[in-house]
Amino acid sequence: MPRNNRTGRPRDHGIVDATTPPKPSADRRPATPGHRGEVRIIGGTWRGRKLQFPSADTLRPTPDRVRETVFNWLQFDIAGRRCLDLFAGSGALGFEALSRGAAEVVFVERDPRVAEAIGAALRTLRCDRAQVTTQDAFAYLRQAAPRPFDVVFLDPPYDERWLDRACAAMESGDWLAPRAWVYLEDAAANGAPSLPEGWTLLRSKKAGDVGYHLARRGAAPEPTTTPNSG
Repeated sequence: MPRNNRTGRPRDHGIVDATTPPKPSADRRPATPGHRGEVRIIGGTWRGRKLQFPSADTLRPTPDRVRETVFNWLQFDIAGRRCLDLFAGSGALGFEALSRGAAEVVFVERDPRVAEAIGAALRTLRCDRAQVTTQDAFAYLRQAAPRPFDVVFLDPPYDERWLDRACAAMESGDWLAPRAWVYLEDAAANGAPSLPEGWTLLRSKKAGDVGYHLARRGAAPEPTTTPNSG
């Protein structure tokens, strides 16, 4: 179960100290059984580096063009920040954040094979600014939050419709800094996500079957009722 939402039995514990980021290809197709997938870091210190992840039927890394847009949105809010890649999968979003100067990234992934691949990529990149936690995302959120996160990446399995639940759990559990950024990804057909009170949807776009959005906690609503699509 790759993206912390894929198939396989979740584990409750298992933290692996690692080194830095990989994330899969721009293509949303699942990896072919028996083969490994590959993700390319598109910006920052490790720009152009390719990292591998194990095959898994439902693993679908965020496409390159979507990542590029998301990190353009966040370009001044990544360096020095504490980030959470909650349904990590290949780790593409967390790796991209590390490459662009994030102070720390916590990857939460319940599939042990995929979590180990993230750890191996971090060691290859000689990065000591990340942790990999082999745990179900919602079990992780039931714990006491050690310190709030400044940026969170949420890309659960589309068919589970877990975005609302994850947002509510983070809001009630003090996982977020007062003005944290939250990236949300879902099937485009599902439309804009429903957000907790006090959050504002600031960006919303589609790329093929992918709908992706940027929200901010504690942000004042924008003058228009339509999220900026740029």
